[in-house]
Amino acid sequence: MSGYPGQGSLRSPLKIALRLGSSKSGVHHWWLQRVTAIALIPLSIWFLFLMGDLVHASYPMVLAAIAQPVHAIFLIVLGVCLFWHGALGLQVIIEDYVHTRWLEVTLQIALRFGAILGALACVLAVFAIWLGVVPQH
Repeated sequence: MSGYPGQGSLRSPLKIALRLGSSKSGVHHWWLQRVTAIALIPLSIWFLFLMGDLVHASYPMVLAAIAQPVHAIFLIVLGVCLFWHGALGLQVIIEDYVHTRWLEVTLQIALRFGAILGALACVLAVFAIWLGVVPQH
């Protein structure tokens, strides 16, 4: 409680009249960016160890390793987290640095489609290997 009359709120009368204030949507975006970043740390370490084990492996051995359920699930989660985290970061860059409205909207739409298509391609590739659709030479 402030000692000055009319100072009960830090918002200006115009902001109150226009119902401007915190939309609280930025907090959700911020949390998603942090959660995907934290999830990517152990997933990236696991991926590096997996790739280290498969450096000198033959093609059928690599397919067999990816087809193991644990590896397949982790690869799917890694792919989805990577594309999601990247899309969140690029969204902020577009919002901050692209000032032409039509270009901003176009880039945001292209970003969403690109991220969804990339994640979907990753998931389908892992599923194809996991289910044995990919031929072994």
